[in-house]
Amino acid sequence: MTHMMGYRRPNGDVGIRNHLLIIPTVICANQVCSRIMQMVPETVAIPHQHGCSQIGADKDRTFEVLAGTGRNPNVGGVIIISLGCEVVDPHALAEAIRPTGKLIEVFDIQSVGGSVKAIQHGVELARKMRAQLDAMQPEPVPFSELIIGVKCGGSDATSGLASNPALGAAADSLIQQGGGVVIGETTEIIGAEHVLASRCSTQETSDKLYYIVDRFEKEVERMGADMRGGNPSPGNIAGGLSTIEEKSLGCISKCGTAPIEGVIEYSETIPKHGLYFMDSPGNDIECVSGMAAGGAHLVCFTTGRGTPTGSAVIPVIKITGNKRMFERMSDNMDVDVSDMLEGTLSLEDAGERIWQEIQEVANGKQTKAEILGHTEFSINRIGPSL
Repeated sequence: MTHMMGYRRPNGDVGIRNHLLIIPTVICANQVCSRIMQMVPETVAIPHQHGCSQIGADKDRTFEVLAGTGRNPNVGGVIIISLGCEVVDPHALAEAIRPTGKLIEVFDIQSVGGSVKAIQHGVELARKMRAQLDAMQPEPVPFSELIIGVKCGGSDATSGLASNPALGAAADSLIQQGGGVVIGETTEIIGAEHVLASRCSTQETSDKLYYIVDRFEKEVERMGADMRGGNPSPGNIAGGLSTIEEKSLGCISKCGTAPIEGVIEYSETIPKHGLYFMDSPGNDIECVSGMAAGGAHLVCFTTGRGTPTGSAVIPVIKITGNKRMFERMSDNMDVDVSDMLEGTLSLEDAGERIWQEIQEVANGKQTKAEILGHTEFSINRIGPSL
């Protein structure tokens, strides 16, 4: 393929999907948003547990992730629904999204008269906005416009041997086309951070990579906890991974061989070209949600144990090197590269298999997670609730 079909936004961004996104600013608006999504086809909602009783950096993070998700290029229009008394200001949220030029509507449940009337009002808005989005036509754009996230979860021994290095080869293919790649999971580079630091394009980037790892380790120490209590996870250990270092060395191979151009914070806007590291947790949904808020178009997700999770606004491609799991969970898996372990598929050909899938998904092919309606969303927390 020489190009992908994308939806050009007023600010010049390109989306590979054309979602109408319904954003609750607070947990109290979740049910209204979910009911509107159920009643209007081709809409997605992002229920979450935050938006109230938050302060400082934690309140700011909730705002930034919601705003970033609304700005994601795959979103063509946004309906923001608040209760009317929470700490996340719905109108400020709309203003943070408005520079994209997207369709935006805002209302609060208290002003319209309660849940039933809010659902009715939201359904009317959603149907009207969905009709406008349906009238948009995609146009051919180069793959240099594409940004992908690379993620692993439910890893086993096959992850570091097959699916992760194969994904790394595919990531290299996109970067060679001028596109962007972001890797995250600060928790899962510990013990291998020096390998990634040696690939940083500048000393400043290398220093920041070491800084975010040190910051995380100090936070774990402050809590009086031990990383080894949860990483590797029980599933990782049952799958053949014995130490954090072993897991990390396999984990980092999924970002290929390109130099790391920068280190960005959780949900921060991802630059369009080259390889970047995002400070994010290993938690699957929190990590993918941060990448989506940063502007990734899709995420390639390797797994050896198997996981069904997807994302609200971006396709998630599931890749495995575990043949038995691929056959057992065929409803959830998109790409099988287990032939690598049998010696019948080279690393280059495995990478090409994934790269072909990326191109097809960027051109509209639905992933298994999309087909099954997986729209998971979660915001990584910083501080306490009041």
